[in-house]
Amino acid sequence: MALELCQCDMESDLYVPRPAQVVAVEPQTPMETLVRFKFPDGADLGHKPGQFVQIFIPGIGEAPISVCSAPNAECTFDLTVRKLGDVTGALHRLQPGDTVGIRGPFGNGFDMEALQGYDLVIVGGGIGLVPLRSVIQYVADHRADYANVHLLYGFKSPVEQMYVDELAQWQADCDMDVRLTIDKPHDAWDGHVGVITTLFPDLTIVPPRTYALVVGPPIMYQFVITECRLKGLADDHIIMSLERRMRCGVGKCGHCQINSKYVCMDGPVFTFSDVKHLWEAI
Repeated sequence: MALELCQCDMESDLYVPRPAQVVAVEPQTPMETLVRFKFPDGADLGHKPGQFVQIFIPGIGEAPISVCSAPNAECTFDLTVRKLGDVTGALHRLQPGDTVGIRGPFGNGFDMEALQGYDLVIVGGGIGLVPLRSVIQYVADHRADYANVHLLYGFKSPVEQMYVDELAQWQADCDMDVRLTIDKPHDAWDGHVGVITTLFPDLTIVPPRTYALVVGPPIMYQFVITECRLKGLADDHIIMSLERRMRCGVGKCGHCQINSKYVCMDGPVFTFSDVKHLWEAI
């Protein structure tokens, strides 16, 4: 796929995409593919874990996608894309050397500096692990800055498990407690079975020194937040991403608005104390 994008002096403009080249494509599941990008001039995206970009395919459209990699020395950045529509379908057809347009990064990410020295419980449900991958990579790259790290990851079936090799690496090489579960028994699975909240009873945490970082489908939040509270975590120690509500990225379209909050600008990362009064709208 050869795409022509205008390189102009307005690249700092929020509305002008920067050309980015595909450098690798790595299928994860039948529905999700990881695509790695790099700007031709070698510039860094300049993102924080938890932020997102708008990716533009000329002649097809634009979509908001969470960045799923931490900043790195190679100045590459990863997007893991679920194939659902025209834009995401086109992204699944990309090959190394193809060019797309990138706007952003947008939104507020996870404050990794504020979390230094604390225990972390990272909870990902399904494709909620995608934006959390940027957090996990960041923690792995700065492992001495964080205390105990627990990763709880739930998915529906073995074929839907993402980042299989990386999960094993995080467990073996990065001193992380990785706990996996699938929703229902499966012949190809000999690990834990049950929804993600069934991983909490065996989890030992010290609430004042622990933060939970939670991303997953909307129905998961209420149950995981309940479990976090039962473990003694304060509402401002429960950090969540509402990345599924992202739209334009600059607060213009209004699709992400929840009462007084614009998810694309005030979030997508919030503490639960920030949004619990909006819970019914979420």
